Amino acid sequence: MSRRSVPEARPIGSERPKIVCVFDRRFQESVTREQLLETSGLDLNAFLRILSQKFSVKATETFVLVTTERQILDADEFLRLQNGATLYMLQRQDQTLETPAEEFINFTPHHDTMVESGTYKYYDSEGKKALPYALADLIDNALTATANNTGVRTIEIRMVLDENQGKAAVIVLDNGCGMTSKQLNNWAVYKLSKFTRDSQSNEGGYVRPVHFPRSLNSDISYFGVGGKQAAFYIGKSTRMISKSLNSPDVHELVLSKSLFEENEKNKEDTYSTTILNRKPGDFAHINKSQEQFLQDLIAEECTKESFTAVVITEVLPEHIHFLKEEFDVWTRQLAHIYHYYIHGVDGNIKVTVPKANSSDSNKMPKIDILISFQTKSRAPNVLNLRNIDTDLQSQYIKAAVSTFEFKAFTNPEAGIVEGVIRYHPFLYENETYPEDPDAEPAKHKDHIEDDEDYGGDYVKVIREKKRKKPIFECFWNGRLIPYTAISEFDWCSPSQGKKEKVPPECYNRFSGVLFTDDTFKVTENKLTFIDLEKKLKNKDTLFSFVLNGQKQRTNLQREFNQWLEGCHQQFDKQIKFKGFLKTITRTDIQTKKNQHPWATFQSVEWDGRVFKADQYVKTQKTLPVYYGKVICFMFYGHHEDNADVFASGGQVEICLEPKGLYKCTKIIPLSKLDRSATTAEIKKSIENDASVKLPNKLQVFWPKENPWNDNSTQLAGTVLGPIQVQIVNKKGQTISRISPGNRDGRKLSVELKLMHHVPGGERTVFAYVAQQSPKWGFWFNKIENFVELGKYTLYLQTVVADDKASESEDCQLPHYKLRFTITEGKAEQFDVGALSHFRIGVPFDMPLQLKDIYGHPVEAISDLVPVLQCRGLNITYGGVKCEGKILLIQNVTAIGKLKDSLQPNPFDLLVTLEGLKEHSKTLRIHLLPGKPHAIHVLPKDEPIQVENGETVEFHVTIQDEACNATACARTNALCQVPGHSSAQINCSSGIGIHVTKPIKVSIVNGKPKHLKVQFSLPSRSNIKEVIRELLILPSKRAHRMELYQQDDECLMLKNNDKIKWMAGSVLENLYFKLRDESNAEVALTAAVASKIKVNWTGNMNQEELIKGKLPDVHVPTKVCEEHFYQVSYQEQSVSFSFTIVPIPDEPAGLKATVPNCAARLGESLPEPIILELVDQYDNVTATLTPSCVEQITAEGESLDKTHIRFKFQKDSCSVRVTGVCFTGGTPGYREMSLTFRSFTCQVKLKVAAGIPSKLNLAHGPTEASTTFTNMVLKTARPLHVYNGSGIPIPFLIQLCDKWDNPSPDQRVVVKMWPSPSDLKVDANVSSQPVNVRGQASFTVMCVSGPKGYYQLNFEGIFNREPIEGPCVNLTVLPDPNKPACLNVLYDTTVTFAAGELFPVFVVTVMSDEGSPITHFNPAAVSMLCWKGVLAGKTPPNTALEFQCNKPLENENASSFYFREKPIPEDAGKYTVQFCLSERKKIALYSGQIIINVVPNKPVKLAPDNPPPAQVVSYCQELAKRTLLENMTLNIVDQFGNAAGQGLNGEVEICIISPNRERQTEQHPLFEDETDNFKIRLMDGKAHIKRLAVMKNSPGKDGGAYMVLFTPLLSPAHPAPLDSFEFHFSFSNDVQNQERRVALSRKREKIKETIRRSTSDLNVSKRMINEYSDALDAAKKHETLVRKDLLESNLQLPEKPTAAMLDCIINKKIQEAHQIQASLRTCSLNCDYKEDDVLGPVGLLALVENDADAWVISWQIRGDMNCIITRTTKAAQRIYKLTNGNQEVLPIEGINDICTRPLQPLPHLSKKFKTAGNPKYAVEVLKYPKHKEECKIVFRNLLSNTILIDDLESANAYRQMTVKNKMSCPTILTREGQRISSKGKFGGSQNRAPSPNQLVMFGAHPPPHLDNLKSVIGLLREYKGAQEKILECEASFTQICTEKLNLIKEAESSLKDLNRQLEDNERQFATLVHPDKRVCPSSEGTSGIPAKRAKSRSSAQFR
Repeated sequence: MSRRSVPEARPIGSERPKIVCVFDRRFQESVTREQLLETSGLDLNAFLRILSQKFSVKATETFVLVTTERQILDADEFLRLQNGATLYMLQRQDQTLETPAEEFINFTPHHDTMVESGTYKYYDSEGKKALPYALADLIDNALTATANNTGVRTIEIRMVLDENQGKAAVIVLDNGCGMTSKQLNNWAVYKLSKFTRDSQSNEGGYVRPVHFPRSLNSDISYFGVGGKQAAFYIGKSTRMISKSLNSPDVHELVLSKSLFEENEKNKEDTYSTTILNRKPGDFAHINKSQEQFLQDLIAEECTKESFTAVVITEVLPEHIHFLKEEFDVWTRQLAHIYHYYIHGVDGNIKVTVPKANSSDSNKMPKIDILISFQTKSRAPNVLNLRNIDTDLQSQYIKAAVSTFEFKAFTNPEAGIVEGVIRYHPFLYENETYPEDPDAEPAKHKDHIEDDEDYGGDYVKVIREKKRKKPIFECFWNGRLIPYTAISEFDWCSPSQGKKEKVPPECYNRFSGVLFTDDTFKVTENKLTFIDLEKKLKNKDTLFSFVLNGQKQRTNLQREFNQWLEGCHQQFDKQIKFKGFLKTITRTDIQTKKNQHPWATFQSVEWDGRVFKADQYVKTQKTLPVYYGKVICFMFYGHHEDNADVFASGGQVEICLEPKGLYKCTKIIPLSKLDRSATTAEIKKSIENDASVKLPNKLQVFWPKENPWNDNSTQLAGTVLGPIQVQIVNKKGQTISRISPGNRDGRKLSVELKLMHHVPGGERTVFAYVAQQSPKWGFWFNKIENFVELGKYTLYLQTVVADDKASESEDCQLPHYKLRFTITEGKAEQFDVGALSHFRIGVPFDMPLQLKDIYGHPVEAISDLVPVLQCRGLNITYGGVKCEGKILLIQNVTAIGKLKDSLQPNPFDLLVTLEGLKEHSKTLRIHLLPGKPHAIHVLPKDEPIQVENGETVEFHVTIQDEACNATACARTNALCQVPGHSSAQINCSSGIGIHVTKPIKVSIVNGKPKHLKVQFSLPSRSNIKEVIRELLILPSKRAHRMELYQQDDECLMLKNNDKIKWMAGSVLENLYFKLRDESNAEVALTAAVASKIKVNWTGNMNQEELIKGKLPDVHVPTKVCEEHFYQVSYQEQSVSFSFTIVPIPDEPAGLKATVPNCAARLGESLPEPIILELVDQYDNVTATLTPSCVEQITAEGESLDKTHIRFKFQKDSCSVRVTGVCFTGGTPGYREMSLTFRSFTCQVKLKVAAGIPSKLNLAHGPTEASTTFTNMVLKTARPLHVYNGSGIPIPFLIQLCDKWDNPSPDQRVVVKMWPSPSDLKVDANVSSQPVNVRGQASFTVMCVSGPKGYYQLNFEGIFNREPIEGPCVNLTVLPDPNKPACLNVLYDTTVTFAAGELFPVFVVTVMSDEGSPITHFNPAAVSMLCWKGVLAGKTPPNTALEFQCNKPLENENASSFYFREKPIPEDAGKYTVQFCLSERKKIALYSGQIIINVVPNKPVKLAPDNPPPAQVVSYCQELAKRTLLENMTLNIVDQFGNAAGQGLNGEVEICIISPNRERQTEQHPLFEDETDNFKIRLMDGKAHIKRLAVMKNSPGKDGGAYMVLFTPLLSPAHPAPLDSFEFHFSFSNDVQNQERRVALSRKREKIKETIRRSTSDLNVSKRMINEYSDALDAAKKHETLVRKDLLESNLQLPEKPTAAMLDCIINKKIQEAHQIQASLRTCSLNCDYKEDDVLGPVGLLALVENDADAWVISWQIRGDMNCIITRTTKAAQRIYKLTNGNQEVLPIEGINDICTRPLQPLPHLSKKFKTAGNPKYAVEVLKYPKHKEECKIVFRNLLSNTILIDDLESANAYRQMTVKNKMSCPTILTREGQRISSKGKFGGSQNRAPSPNQLVMFGAHPPPHLDNLKSVIGLLREYKGAQEKILECEASFTQICTEKLNLIKEAESSLKDLNRQLEDNERQFATLVHPDKRVCPSSEGTSGIPAKRAKSRSSAQFR
């Protein structure tokens, strides 16, 4: 926009020229025509002649000359024209300005700027945010502008914070009268108030408005300061746009900080600028990219008759933040300021408020103050201030219960103030006085009571706080003046010195408001009154009471006091009794009728202060004043049922303090409690009484001056005492009694106790009570005989003489404690310590214990010398040593002969210690032998004779040094005999006996041999060995044995011989002989015979053995058994052995050998049976012959004899039996009989199942009870399976033979298939062979198919032949928890415009049964969008993904909402699809939605492909003159989409300068020698084949030009379209043209590269910001979920891991499962999942109490399995499906009486007392689903059945019901009995069976389970949030790593490109010759005369 300045000022005295600017706007031309004309000394006619001449107006033409306010210029108006005025030349007065016109204005500030500069205060007063008050100044102007509106007055504040709309802006828009250009000029003048404006203007002089109630006159725009000051407080630039009512023009004024700075910099007039006058809707002057919102705002002008818009831009950042973040705060403050404008004279009254007086009725205003808040990607959010009810005035009005109205008259100004006081009562627990929402939060009552600064006085604190807050808010002309408030007036404040009828706190319970007009002055910023309070408190001001709007001639003070007293009595509820204890009878009241009932309470709340039991209180107005603790509070009446009781008074029982003085309680009225007394003061008074009247301590004196100090140590026997004691108080005064007043009181004594501390506790040694003596006080004599050692305590305790109590009530009486220790005395005697047994010669130590005279051990003395003496022993010792209290005699040694070497030998030892009083002691000691010293061996014969084979005995003794046999543990002597191993001799007892092994040597010819035996001690090397010699003689004992049979002398048996003998026979007459080493026969004696043993019998005949005869030998019966026989002489190990081999006997029977295999039913035994003849002992005789075969027969059950064959086997002489076959029966063992002659044998054969022939169902789901008919499984009802789920119990198929015996033939393969084929079955296997048991298991993992009835068929294959199997019926039902599809709803009629927002998509996850599923996380559903249409169902990887939004309050929470998602910017076909994800995997896709994105609104004209920059030259060659070729222009939207469909017209093409102006000098022309022409535009397209300049075209060498393509639509488009610009350069130098073309194109390429690089750079930065925002959002979500977990009392570690969260979740799930598992459940199942079917009765309700569930289930046990349906049709369908076996009940068939509410229980309606907790049975039922329908069902089933605790209560209840002549329904007791409605009870029919025999209702889950499930959901959400954070962090790190490098590269590339662009520009500039011009005389000119630029006198204004 161009700017003009006025001519410079002339010297004083010279006439100032008057210049006006005239715009010619008669015709619609794009070129601006204007002239500056001087009017000095001219009249109107002369001026018009000059005007016609300047603008070439023909004589025949007519025009009108008007001012900017559209007033026709006449002679008078002409004379009033000001210097710099603007005039229009128009064809008519109301002609529209097609082209804007500028009007010069001057807005020098008014002189009041200096005069009244002190009245202004800055906005940041009182530390508050001033932005709302700045907005209020703008609203004030709008209110004044709309004051005369007849319709709705609308004021709108638009907050444009959307970057897509341009820079941030604040717009204040009203529909008021608007402003003319003159008024707009006046507005710009600072301090030009409404009183000082030009009276000659259209505004006229100021006229004061008429009086309006509450001064709501809208006369607020006042000083000429607020609007401008507010605008520049908010931003740095202000644009005023206004249109008055009758003006066709819009006036626009821009004021900005940059404009002022520029004027000052250029030394121009700072206060001058221009007003742009234009037609409505013309925004050609607006920068489209930065101020899109302005275009939208200007486009709205066409629909408005008048308006004013204040547009503030360059908003300060701190204001933007405040507007966004504190939206609720500043809108609430605005609603407070204009409360009575938007709500009416009575304010925001929602309910009727009783008023002592009333003004005019509330009139709803017609003012709408709207706040429109628009941010990025969001539609504007509009808020009407009338809808805000949280402002302070609204809260005052809503909280008030009564109002008091008055008026104040101030003289002499005659200013009137209207006032209202509102009362806010104390209700029950709280003051209802509202708190200011913008004030600092008040300290909570609990905190104040605990705060030391407040001293716990809550009431006092609250009153002080309220006193600090003024009562009256002040309104000026109806709007709030926020920083002025008046505290109170004399007549409405408490009277000083007078007794008030209401409590003082009532004066803190009212608020008020004062209404004034402009009689009272305010500051210019309207924040503070200047003199209001001073004038109102002037003594001349008169106050009057107003009733019904009329002034009353009454005393205002009296009226106010009566009103306040009435409010207090009627509305205040002050004392609250809380914590009911019990109802008592008071015997202290003399009137008996008033003694009962009195309710006692725990506490009361009074005036905000709580008095509780055990609290210290003080009385007032009592004589004397009492102090004490509260016992309880009392209130007369029955109040058992009320938790809290409110009342005006009561009584309190106090326990008087201190308790040591008083033994009584006091009951006083509550009013006599001193509420001002603090606990500290009360305690201080109590302590003062106690310090004087109560004993404090004991003073102890020692008359003999032998004091014992505390914790001292005394020797045993020391004397204690005597002791003197006195009792003193805290002041040190002696007292002997406890006396609260002048009474005698209680006498005191002192008790002494001496306690001895023993391990088990304390033991009383001495106790005595002393009475007071006037002379000595309390006296205790001395205490002697302290003998026992240890710790002692002496107690002196003050006691009450009467009862000897050590405590006076709760007061501990003083006491004294002396602790001391008694220790041992000096040594007087000794004791010898315990001594064990000693050994001869072994030293030992002897301990001696020294003691005092009382026997206490004392420390040892080293000077003592012990003397030891003992008879029979030589005693010596080494020395003496002291160890504590032990004197140790060391190394005592004894030597001597002992009588007994094994037992201790006693001796008497005399010990003497000279120096002690008792110096000698005799003690008994015991000695044992000493250490080993030598070996002694017996016998001592030399040599020792022994027979060969005999043993020798030796006696070995170990001796000490005194020759005593010594015993030493583990002492062994070693004996070594030649030829034998060494033997150890145990000599641990000192003596050992050793017998050698038999000594055997080889003796030849009877000669003896010599041997030496050696004895030694290996463990004692110092002991010498001992040797003894042996002589070995020949042996005379048996050496060998002979065996023979006496009947046959020739039969001489040899040792180890074999003998053959008949099996089972006897070998007789066996004899034996013994011989010695010399071969001489040994005589058989009885002793020898006794040592003879045989191994074949134990029965030996001794007489026969003496004769040499052996027992007979019985031969074994089995020929295969060889038997070993032996005869032995045990003493000498002499033996003889032989072996007998048995042979078979004669045949005695038939034996059959059965093969180890089984015979299958119907088949022959696979192996033969072998028959043989055996003897009597079953030995095979091999006597069968071939002829025997014909004599053998076979018999057996079910034996098929036709195939049996017998065959003789020669090699074994046996018969082979084949063809054995059984038919029928069960598998197992069968018996068969085989017979040969007289011999018969029985055999047992194993029989297995036959050939597989059929399949049976051995095991399956338990829902179906099965039978088989024709091999098809018949089920009682079909098996119900959810679609998509499996059958958990497998089908076990059994293979059987034709006799139904299980067959284990694993060659059979079983297969399974469904029918019909619509059912898809996913099983573990479809076919498999049977196992070793003949079974095949099929587990169905998933069944999917349409709802209906199906079959599962089973069939076997054996040897390619089928085996028929069972068939299972299935019913497939839809699964309510399986997501089946995504249901998508949206507005299908909407048009998808590019770049706009999608309509709201509502996505619902539908289950298989068609119901919505609601348990999915919002993040599980995503929206995908991609361009194009795909053939498949899966979206491409490049699809854009959007997340869902949170549902709004009125939206269904079971659906997912996708709102405000951006539509792609490129037009075309797009696909939208929604997907459901579970565990990060896509689980379900919705159908693909094909949308057609159409172009947005047309905004500009653009080519298909932008042509490159051109350089044309001054020549004749067409190629060098061509600008562009084959270019198609399209009308497109802002995204480049073709949007010209249906738009026709023309495209004007012209050549202009780059600054969009027509050249006044020569410029290039087109080929038709013109600078513009038009082409046709059809359907938004225009094609240009070629565009070139004319031959030898004029133009400036090196000049830059632009071809402008302007669309001209017909009809005209509502919004103008941007033109397309094509830039080119012109050259007169043909040679440099190509270089210029190349450089130009290179420049365009560089620019394009820069644009792309910049775009990529911005995209990378935006991606980083988006990922950062996503990470912040994820962290914020995690914080919110964590906060919810904390509120659920779940503490998590700071950074829990995923494993930790899984562990916590699993624990919570287990806990939930445990709770769920512990709940009682109903055993019924619902097999009918249909919409009209509710289910069985037992599943429709839950019962919490076990006893209730038991008896109700018993009462309706016949109906528990009844199916409830909604309709009769559904019931009939189930009836038919089950062949009438299922009981059904349709709700349609239930009587309407069941829908009526239950009548009150009989005891409630007749009000008789009862026991047993009676309750209707239907009231204990909880309905998880279908609540209303279930109520009808159970009302029908249970009727009016009553539950009660026991039978006794039930009978009593029925008796009382009948007595009151009422019918009694059936009564059930919780113990399981029933009383029928006829009164019968007892018997088995009226006694409930045990619960395990019933189908019972399930239990209602506890609230803890719901909380647990909520916590599990939150934990899962928290884990998902953590995973989202990790995912976002990883993505953010990755994108930062990738994009930051790209950003660095892009920035570096941009620098290089900019440098290349500068080089290009520099090179291009060198080819331009600025001095070379095209002129007529130049060679090569075009022949067209050049036109020079016409100089204009107005150039100075440009």
